[in-house]
Amino acid sequence: MEFIELDGVGLRYELSGKGDHTLVLVHEMGGSLESWDDIVPRFVDSRRVLRYDFRGSGLSQKVRGELHIDTMAADIAALLDKLGITGQVALAGVAVGGAIALHFASRYPERTSAVAVGSPATGVAPDRRAAALERLAKIEAVGMAFAVEESMQNGYAPELRDDIKRFERYRARWLGNDPASYATVWRMLAGADMQDELARLRCPVLVIGGSLDRVRPPTLAEAVANTIPGARYVEVRTGHYMAVQTPDLISDCIEHFLSAVGA
Repeated sequence: MEFIELDGVGLRYELSGKGDHTLVLVHEMGGSLESWDDIVPRFVDSRRVLRYDFRGSGLSQKVRGELHIDTMAADIAALLDKLGITGQVALAGVAVGGAIALHFASRYPERTSAVAVGSPATGVAPDRRAAALERLAKIEAVGMAFAVEESMQNGYAPELRDDIKRFERYRARWLGNDPASYATVWRMLAGADMQDELARLRCPVLVIGGSLDRVRPPTLAEAVANTIPGARYVEVRTGHYMAVQTPDLISDCIEHFLSAVGA
């Protein structure tokens, strides 16, 4: 793992693998680059793989105040520039990481070859916004422990806990989040409106829905796919934290898609 400073913001990242193609991995809210631990080995023999803790998460710089998704996409562009990665890259993201990947494709179409996203969190429905903001206020006041039971129940379904050590490790890492940064990223999501930009995307896109995802059920993922021209949609047996829960399944989805579109 390495650390880099970009315009005054410190990010943790890892660049591994080899090949002419680059895959950028963007983790979920509450996650970190470790969310991709069991997926990276599937790709490093054929392409470069860049994963990082987005600002506010993992060991990257924490955030306060107002945050915009433009900033999150710009961080990827700056990281690519700093590492000398030119040309187009493919991106894969889960939940809010999926939204960041799609927004990068919208803002930097000339740098994007394809995008694969799982349960993309492209916004918060107006009728859920007040309750979400109230929950965030409690997380900031009390800490991550306030929300862990509900988040794990809805995001890491009991049906997917056969590997109990994997679940316990993820839960403990989730609890280690900075509550204020977590809330800041969620407020960014609550203020996002991506409908118009999704309808203008022209790169190949795969949207993965999780049949056991109770945070963003498959109907929401499919609705995102239906907004994007030509997007492919697949529903698989996984949950919200799908890169951690079912890495082989998600790796297969990403690998087959990227091979099919030549990205």
